Amino acid sequence: VQLQASGGGLVQPGGSLRLSCEASGLSLDDHAISWFRQAPGKEREGVSCISVPAGTPYYADFVKGRFTIFGDNAENTVSLQMNNLKPEDTAVYYCAAGTRFRRICLMDYVYMDFWGKGTQVTVSS
Repeated sequence: VQLQASGGGLVQPGGSLRLSCEASGLSLDDHAISWFRQAPGKEREGVSCISVPAGTPYYADFVKGRFTIFGDNAENTVSLQMNNLKPEDTAVYYCAAGTRFRRICLMDYVYMDFWGKGTQVTVSS
């Protein structure tokens, strides 16, 4: 299983970025994909999750209304559209998937077994 995250960069406050997570070795039809982030000196935290089998996306409170997660089954890719970015969104963002409850969105890193390499998001003027 490989998860390849991309799309990070430097953006001004209020700006937008789209992150992508390309999955190989697993199918979006059978696995939920979650996004996590980790800022320097802080714990890794769940940001958003989508499960195609379950049909409902999940968002952490601090990104609701600003971030949108969606999947492309044909490309086996999950994207995270991030709008109205704030300096506190600065972090390394990771996509992840689990095996024990693979179809359920559990935005807790203890349930994740596969991680993509992180992509840096920096929000600064």
